[in-house]
Amino acid sequence: MGKTLKKLESLIHTAQLLRAPGGCPWDAEQTHESLVQYLLEETYELIDAIESGDRDEVLEELGDVLYQVIFHSDLASTGTLGMPFDLEDVAEYMENKMRSRHPHVFGDEEQLQKYAAQSGDDVVKNWESHKKKEKPGRTSVLDGIPQAMPALALANKVMGKAEKIGILEEAETPAIPMSSEDELGKLLLAVVASARVAGLDPERALREATRELQVEIRAAELDADNDAGIIGLGD
Repeated sequence: MGKTLKKLESLIHTAQLLRAPGGCPWDAEQTHESLVQYLLEETYELIDAIESGDRDEVLEELGDVLYQVIFHSDLASTGTLGMPFDLEDVAEYMENKMRSRHPHVFGDEEQLQKYAAQSGDDVVKNWESHKKKEKPGRTSVLDGIPQAMPALALANKVMGKAEKIGILEEAETPAIPMSSEDELGKLLLAVVASARVAGLDPERALREATRELQVEIRAAELDADNDAGIIGLGD
């Protein structure tokens, strides 16, 4: 990187001053929990800016999201979550995580050969195994999926995870033929409109259907583990 990070350091210092005695009372009163709504708002605003393609808006909204990370890190540095950590610790953790998940770039000679990737698809195939090494306590492919995601994003995430491990078959052709996101968008609007006429809540309905799918996936995983155990006993 050609640039120094003086401006980032200055912003971190500004956040500290705002929360320090004699700073801003509002900032001093905030908690991780109270800031969640602002993190969500800033994230959605960044998405809007990216979709608009406006350079200045993206710059501004990235700054707002960055400040949320700085704010939470400054709070955590005071021990709000137990053992204190700061933004430097967050950066160190993230760097280690990225290097661990990219052995095809940062690995030793054996890993460079084993995980050699020529395309994004090659990387995705190995992604789940890398994550399992980081979080060995997870027992399901669904572990770690934030259930508070909007229902449509949650459904897409859950189905994608299930397809990757073969619990759900990845369809070669869509059940409902469509050729573009414009066509898909109009179809989704038609579903929402129909739900409104019927007095149904499409968000809740999809969330419930996705919840049921997750129950089925966990049951299938349990069956697969039991089968593996039986095979192991017979070996």
